[in-house]
Amino acid sequence: MLSFLIWLVGTILAIKAVLEILKMPMGTVGKVVSAVLVLCTSWIGLAVYYFYAKDKLVEWFK
Repeated sequence: MLSFLIWLVGTILAIKAVLEILKMPMGTVGKVVSAVLVLCTSWIGLAVYYFYAKDKLVEWFK
C-alpha cells in the first residue's frame, strides 16, 4: 500500500512538472527535452527540477 502511495505521488508530481514545463516560454525542443528528462529520471529528476532547474530552464534553452 505504501509503495502504491509513493508511486501515485510521484506520478502526480511528474505530471504537474511536465504541465509547468509546457507552459514555459521556450522553444519546442527545450520543452520536449526537459519533459522527457523529468519523466525518465523519476524522483531525482523531480527533485532537480523543483529545487534547482525550475527557474533556470528558460535561460538554458534560449
